[in-house]
Amino acid sequence: MHILEPKHTKLSQEEVEKLLTEFNISLSQLPKIKITDAVLPESAEVSNVFKVERVVEGEKKIYYRVVVV
Repeated sequence: MHILEPKHTKLSQEEVEKLLTEFNISLSQLPKIKITDAVLPESAEVSNVFKVERVVEGEKKIYYRVVVV
């Protein structure tokens, strides 16, 4: 992982279900990230959901991405 690369954390199935319920959305409505993206670990699989933590102007921002082909 590069120092400028935001932290990517794979969510468990329970965390994914909680996230989808909280935002009242389906998995297909999450923003996408390609499985070939270099930031993803080799163990990433299609339909995994990752939490992306970015620091913007000193404030931590959380984003979610679902892995697609």
